[in-house]
Order: sequence, then C-alpha cells, then structure tokens
Amino acid sequence: MVLSHANSMTRDDSVASTFASRYVREQLPRYRMPGRSIPREAAYQIINDELMLDGNPRLNLASFVTTWMEPECDKLIMGSINKNYVDMDEYPVTTELQNRCVNMIAHLFNAPIKEDETAVGVGTVGSSEAIMLAGLAFKRKWQNRRKEQGKPCDKPNIVTGANVQVCWEKFARYFEVELKEVKLSEGYYVMDPVKAVEMVDENTICVAAILGSTLTGEFEDVKLLNDLLTEKNKETGWDVPIHVDAASGGFIAPFLYPELEWDFRLPLVKSINVSGHKYGLVYAGVGWVIWRSKEDLPEELIFHINYLGTDQPTFTLNFSKGSSQIIAQYYQLIRLGFEVFPHFYMFHNSLIQISDNICNRHRMNSIYQNFTILLQGYKNIMENCMENAAILREGVAATGQFEILSKETGVPLVAFSLKDSSRFTVFDISENLRRFGWIVPAYTMPADAEHVAVLRVVIREDFSRSLSERLVNDILKILRELDACATHAVRVSSATAAQSDDGVVSKKSVLEIERDVVAHWMNAVNKKKTGPC
Repeated sequence: MVLSHANSMTRDDSVASTFASRYVREQLPRYRMPGRSIPREAAYQIINDELMLDGNPRLNLASFVTTWMEPECDKLIMGSINKNYVDMDEYPVTTELQNRCVNMIAHLFNAPIKEDETAVGVGTVGSSEAIMLAGLAFKRKWQNRRKEQGKPCDKPNIVTGANVQVCWEKFARYFEVELKEVKLSEGYYVMDPVKAVEMVDENTICVAAILGSTLTGEFEDVKLLNDLLTEKNKETGWDVPIHVDAASGGFIAPFLYPELEWDFRLPLVKSINVSGHKYGLVYAGVGWVIWRSKEDLPEELIFHINYLGTDQPTFTLNFSKGSSQIIAQYYQLIRLGFEVFPHFYMFHNSLIQISDNICNRHRMNSIYQNFTILLQGYKNIMENCMENAAILREGVAATGQFEILSKETGVPLVAFSLKDSSRFTVFDISENLRRFGWIVPAYTMPADAEHVAVLRVVIREDFSRSLSERLVNDILKILRELDACATHAVRVSSATAAQSDDGVVSKKSVLEIERDVVAHWMNAVNKKKTGPC
C-alpha cells in the first residue's frame, strides 16, 4: 500500500488564482509607489493583461524596427541582458565583439582602411545618438579650423533636406547649430543636391544626405552632392564635408545596389550612421557611427576613464547601456553573412548541363531546392523584402484609387496617396485599418508639400507575401465601406428638406445630417462579420 505524504505549505509553495485575489479589484498605482508588495504572480498577470492592449509588433507597419529574431539569438540576448557594456575591463569579450562589428560595417561601407587596420567607430543606442556624435565631431572640427584662421566660430549651420528625421532638429537645437533645410516640392520628396549646395556657406559644418528617406524610402543622390560640393569647395577654399544618414539604407544599398556610390568611396563623405535595429535585423536599441579616418574624429571629444579597472576611451552621450544588442548584431553579421552559397546558381546550372538523363536532372533539382533553403544571407533577405514590397505596390495600384509615391528602388516600403480625397482621406483609411489589427501611419509631407497626405507601409524581414496580400484585401474592404458611407452622406446632404404627413416642410440641421451619416456607417460596420483576431 502506497502512503501519500503532504508537506506543510508555505506562502511560496501555495497555488492561488490571481483573478480570485483582491489585486485585480484594486486600482493600480499610477503616480506613487505602493506601500506594500504583491505576489510576483499577481504583478506579472496584471501587467501582462494591460500589455495585451498594445498593438501587435509584427503588424506595426509604421516602424522600421526589427520585430523578429531567431531563437538562438534570443538566447544570447537573455544570457547577456545583465551585462553593462561600459564595464569593458570586466567584459572584454563583449568589447571585442563591438570592435568586430565596427570593422565589419566599416568595410561594408568601403572605408579606406587596410585589412589589419582598426576602423574608427562606435556602437550607440540608435541612429539618433550616432547622429549627435557625428554632428559634434563636425562642429568641433569646424570650430578648430575657424580658430586657426582667426575667424569667428559662433554661428555654425548644417544643411539638410526638409525630409530629415527629428533627431537632426534635436541636434541643431541642443548643440546650438542653425538648421538650414532644403524645402521639398510635390513629386520630389528628397533633398535637391543643387539647392543644398547653394545654401552652403563658410559656416556650414556639413551637408547631411539621407540614404533612405523616412517619407518615401528614396535614396538621395550622394554622388551628385559630392561632385557639386567638391566644385564649390575648390571655388571658395572651404572644406565642407558630407555626412550620410544611412539609418535605413545602410544595410540595404551594399547588398542590393553595390555599384551605387554613396559611402566612403566618395572623398567628402566623412562619417556614416546606420541603425542596427532596422535593416541590421536586431531588436531595438543599437546603432552605429563610422568615421572615415581617425583625423575625422577630434581627439578632444574622446574621454579616457580608468575607474573601472583600465584605461577606456569612450565617445558616447550616455554611459551605462546593455550589451545584448551589440552581441545580437555580431550574431547577425556572422550568422547571415553577405550571402550564403552565392555561386550555387551557377554551380547548379553547370550540373544540369552535364546531366545525361532525366533521373540525374531530377536529382539535381532536388539538391538545388535543398540548397536554396540555406540561401538566407543579408542579400537574400533584402531581396525578399523588395519582392514583397513589389507585390504590395501592385496590389495597391490595382485598386485604382491610389497614387504610388515611393520608388521601386531604395528602402522596401510603399508610400501612396489617394487620387481623390474629397469623399474620405488617408487618415480615415489608417484609422479603419486598426480594426483588422494593422498599424499603418498616415501623415502629411514636410514644408512646401504639406498638402500631400500619404499612407506608408514598411516591409520588414517578417512581412511575408501572404500578409501583403491580406493587407491589400483589407484595404479593399475599407474602401468599399468608406465609399458606401460617402455616397450616403451625399444623398443625405442633398435632401435637406423633408415633408411631413400634414404637408409641413422642415429642414434638417447639420447635426441631424451628421447623425444620419454616423448611423449609416455604424450599420455598415455592424453587418461586417470579420475583423481583427
């Protein structure tokens, strides 16, 4: 006979239902720390329940930021999440991994360094910090040069397009630099190099070009900018350099457009920033800034500290930060590589040509299919993103109601505007897409093109063709619903007078008409049988 034995329960061993406890009935602290603790299970459940109301990151098509990584990399991230990167003496391997990333990215951007030479760069929490650091280097170099010439150095400026990210405005405001923006125009939503060079003067610390505009994904013509600025520098005796904001395009152009000259192949390009957490395929918070040479980063901006053990040179805007994203970046660089088996297609074609019979050919096809599964380098991933963007572009254009504003080259995104906004707007479409779970931003263009309102869909690694087709179908459903609502609104507004049974004619107020429109829209929505899961 087996006898069971029950141990006495302690508080930690007891099993209680969080939903049956008082914690789900009490108001959560919002402004002050609570006076007493609660069980860890209850804290987790309550916070997790609130987070359920967040949008699905995978369906957040507004963001360029990576939302998926391989499980093996997730393990590396969790295993290093308690490492403070600044403790370089305590975590020397982590520091070495960062240096390897800097060197790999510098070579990817064609920096003029030898194979055994160390590149000049630093990891940051994102492109915003990277731009701040690059801007400070430009400002300090310009100030030093002006002081040597005995000229005033109190009115620096920087030339950019009006399509730049807000971090450039922050840099200008925080570090007292005048921001001179090249205005956009309808149909041309990037910085015009000719106009940019015209705005350059002796106080210009640099001209910033964008490789992948946030608005339309388009690459700015850095080569033309370099040529025009070189001529102006020769004419004036100035030495105005170029910074390339490659936050989005830095991990796209080297793989899809290797012949495009935008990087350190151009002599005036002195620094480049790139976001590792965008098309570098790492979760948010890692970016990189690379300088052309040591001469382009003033030594006086570098701090040397030794209170953590050894001499540590540092050039950052913050101090403590996690190591996990840097480790994740190194994982992606060595895991994916430029392209796995880049010459297998040629190899396979040669095998097919020498096949003597049908059986051998079938066998070669089987080998080819197995190998193509392994083709998952950076180049292959970017090609997939561009193909899915093309599918979405074709689907949106096929509706007949949109004008595609984004180019077929550049960052894989689709930006489009309504041909006719008199009945409903892109903001109506954006709001209604949330019913299906999609987060698609609608916004107006910057200065001199504010009248253009667009929707933008960013294609990331985890956005598949099936999701692209599903999104098009949901857009079509919304267009039909909005068309029906708009048609009804026209009918109601045109029938502002109604005759009662006793022959009295009464006019509807604007409020009554609006109520009728809303009622019709609600009726259409209530009849809908599908929606977000």
